[in-house]
Amino acid sequence: MNYTSLAFAAAGLVACMQPAAANDWNTPQEPFALYGNTYYVGTHGLSAVLITSKQGHILIDGGSGKSAPQIARSIRQLGFKVKDIRLILNSHAHFDHAGGIAELQRLSGAAVLAGSAAVPVLRSGQPDKGDPQFGDLSPMTPIAKVRAVRDGEVITLGPLAVTMHATPGHTRGGASWTWTATEQGKPARMVYADSLNAFAAKPFRYSGDPAYPTARADLERSMATVAALPCDVLVSAHPEGSDLWQRYARRAARGSAAFIDNTACRTYADKARVRLATQLAQEKTP
Repeated sequence: MNYTSLAFAAAGLVACMQPAAANDWNTPQEPFALYGNTYYVGTHGLSAVLITSKQGHILIDGGSGKSAPQIARSIRQLGFKVKDIRLILNSHAHFDHAGGIAELQRLSGAAVLAGSAAVPVLRSGQPDKGDPQFGDLSPMTPIAKVRAVRDGEVITLGPLAVTMHATPGHTRGGASWTWTATEQGKPARMVYADSLNAFAAKPFRYSGDPAYPTARADLERSMATVAALPCDVLVSAHPEGSDLWQRYARRAARGSAAFIDNTACRTYADKARVRLATQLAQEKTP
């Protein structure tokens, strides 16, 4: 099936892929355990995940500038100390996922790690001119102590080991992160997936644009990467993109088992393919 026919055949799925409206992104959310030593500490519309250990913690994403106080409060509510965060990992350098990192870094003193193309954006706080959404992006507070991470690099902190998977296309420096969490002796393969949606601000075109000519190919490769990941528990950068709240609703009855779905990464990538098909079809319309 070609992209155009796929777009129309699955058009009904597109609405469920849309991120929450910007004014809903910072709706408060009670923190909760996902599995083992891994906790959701983000807002209702912007994911942030804390991976804990006695040697220090790793935080993935910092939400928007308005999210940072909520994330810090959630970490404390769970009984952990913000100052024990040693590393902050970023999915992609947009204000809604990285805008709160500078404040969380100030509170913790943590180093920030990201894909190489995201590093200059995070350091400067200025949007990447090659970003598909460049025309709609807001500046962020510049972040100090940022270093690039290679595709496949394993980040370690005490007993923690988190692997970076380059997932460009939504941005040029996108990254997804994987690790293993254990609960009652049972391991689960955890995935924090970068956004894979083909959203663009005019005049950018995923069908070919000099600002980022490999955007479509990068995004298709990233979809394949995420679909192939060993994946038991998935959290996406926007939680509704991975049906997190549907799983959360089953938590009272099933505990952490409610979050386990080893088809989740493939489903997430399939939804992204629908979005790309829709975007490409729209770009053909005069």
